[in-house]
Order: sequence, then structure tokens, then C-alpha cells
Amino acid sequence: MKVLIVLNAYQRDGAQVGKAGRLKEELEKLGAEVEVARNFRLADVVNGEADSQYRCKCVFLDKDKSAAYLLEKAGCILYNSARAMELCDDKMLTHAALCGAGICMPHTIYAPLCYYPDAPLPEDFLKGVGESLGYPLVAKLCYGSLGSGVFLIDDYNALCMFESKYKLQAHLYQQFITPAGTDVRCIVVGGKLICSMKRVNKSDFRSNVELGGHGERFKADKEMTAMCERAASVLGLDYCGIDVLLDNDGRKYLCEVNSNAFFAEAEKVCGVNIAKKFAELIISE
Repeated sequence: MKVLIVLNAYQRDGAQVGKAGRLKEELEKLGAEVEVARNFRLADVVNGEADSQYRCKCVFLDKDKSAAYLLEKAGCILYNSARAMELCDDKMLTHAALCGAGICMPHTIYAPLCYYPDAPLPEDFLKGVGESLGYPLVAKLCYGSLGSGVFLIDDYNALCMFESKYKLQAHLYQQFITPAGTDVRCIVVGGKLICSMKRVNKSDFRSNVELGGHGERFKADKEMTAMCERAASVLGLDYCGIDVLLDNDGRKYLCEVNSNAFFAEAEKVCGVNIAKKFAELIISE
């Protein structure tokens, strides 16, 4: 069996490259022939058809949905699928897709798209956001990873400043769940939650390890497990990391779903070979 692992075209180092290496190692142990390639012209449109030298299983570690859809059209089987990746890459689209699935999420308000740089701020809308969510509230750009594009908004003036700066980019506003700087990262492979860790950051309201947070061993209960497995199923994910917030009363809120979640910290903290579990899924199907 041949497996293609796709990295971003310009990426040369970092956690995603390490992740590709771990997956390659585990796939080769299972007998697969593995190629790691960067996302340069893996598929073209030729005579109205998707044309590629690849016709194999593919672990797509980029977020380039156009390339992902082209590879699928050319005959590759992607982990995760182009559609699942697209749903997770846009944070607002993730919440919209999960609506009606019985999953608790923070109160979330989408910001209407703006195409006009000189357009005045929608003051009635912004006042309504503050009234609905209260302060502080969270502002998020719909596209972004590793905690980038996530901001804590303390009052109406800060809200107006954020909207003025980012009105031409897709974004959302969300209820702030306390305590800050902590969440639970749950790893789901093949529809089953295989491990979870608590992430704690004492210097930032965002819990991301890349922003100074650290992982701690955590045992997900049945409710959290069911929530994460349900979310992965609705979104059509083979592999993902799901971030769950716990408020002061213990209520669980699904915050974000990452279709390309890093796993080095979770492997270390939880003692679970996540790369092997993912590789076994790919080989078995």
C-alpha cells in the first residue's frame, strides 16, 4: 500500500513536519510505502479532469481545500476528507455544521461579511453583541491556528476597535467561558476518543501549548466522550483534536475542532501512541 503525506508547500520545519515524520514511521512499520510531499502541483485540471500522478491514500496535513478536492477528484482517498477539513478550517462553519446535533457550544454570533473598506461600523449590531454575550467576550477570526486570531474583548470600545480592524475578514463573537486559560484536548481516531489531556496556561486566556500552555493527564467522562465522538461523526472526521471548555459549574462546551491537530504533547502526557492508532486506521480501511 502506498500512502502520501501532504505538507504545506512552504513549510520546512515545526510541529507539523514532526507529525508527518511520526506518521511515516508508524505507517512503514505496518508495511506501507510512504512518500512525504509538499503541496506543489499535486493535481492539475487538464481537459476538464483532475489529473495527478497519485492514486492512493493520502494524509492531508495542509489546509488548502482546493488541492484537497482536486486530489479526491483524481482518485485519492484523503484523511481527512476535503469536506471535513473545510468544515473545521472555518470556525463559524464548524459551529453551524454541529447545530442540531445535541452538542453544547458557547453562545456564538457570526459577524456579517463586509466587502467595503469605507463602510461605517454597524453600531446597532455591535451593541447587540455586547448585550447578548456580556463582557468580556471572545472575538475570533474564522481562519487561524495555534491560538492566533483569538482575542479577549473587555468592553464596547475594544469591540468597536476590533470590528474596525477586522471587518473585511470572516470572524465571530463568542461567550467567554471561565475559568480562562484551560480546556481539554480530546483526540478522536476512527470515531473513538482514544485519549484526552487538560491544557493549562497560567499566562494567557488561551490554553494552547504553543502559547505557553502545558498538558496534564485527564480522564474524559462518558458525557465528554459522547460529545466528541458525536462531533467527529457529524463532521465526517477520521482524525481530529476537539477542544472542550469546562465552566465553574462543570458544564462542558465544545469550543473548536481541529482536523489537523498536533499530537506530540498528547502522546507524551497520555502515554498513547496516537500516530500508531491513526496509521492502523489508514491501513485497515
